Amino acid sequence: MIIWINGSYGSGKTQTAYELQRRLDNSYVYDPENIGYFLDKNLPTEFSKIKQGNFQNYELWRNFNYEIISYIASNYDGILIIPMTIINKQYYDQIIGNLEKKFDVKHFILSIDKETNLKRLAKRFDNKNPWFIEQIELSEKAFQNDIPGIKLKTDNLSITEVVELIAKKTNLELIEDKRTNFQKKLDRIKTQIKHIR
Repeated sequence: MIIWINGSYGSGKTQTAYELQRRLDNSYVYDPENIGYFLDKNLPTEFSKIKQGNFQNYELWRNFNYEIISYIASNYDGILIIPMTIINKQYYDQIIGNLEKKFDVKHFILSIDKETNLKRLAKRFDNKNPWFIEQIELSEKAFQNDIPGIKLKTDNLSITEVVELIAKKTNLELIEDKRTNFQKKLDRIKTQIKHIR
């Protein structure tokens, strides 16, 4: 099974993905962003005209992620968890749509109000970045009109509650969480630090 966690920037995709991995036996988080950072570092600067501020615009990024996700899903006997925002319908069809033809894909969209999202981004110091603001607005529109998926309204839910909701909707049994609140917070801080770009 592939669990794809979509949603606007700041909606909690990465934290949810890693928390889900902690609570599921035999699971792995694959981050498609890593291919984008690889391309940024390894292509000539002239290619930035193609990218236009978003590495998803590289066909190479889309093709490579589709191929590597297919490879992992075909050879890994476990749950593959993928946190990645995709709001372009063509890109959705090219990656998630094609994966759905071959594998059991559960596509979740974490939905939050713009105000809540901006508060979360402020904690990451991203709320003043015009690119993030634009992406929030584009995401809202895309998830309402273009991108299909299981929408989860998460404004008033904790990460733990979101994980439990995903598990319920996918009929997956979670490992009992015996961590203290301090240990949970520490794990989430580690995840956040690990994903500072």
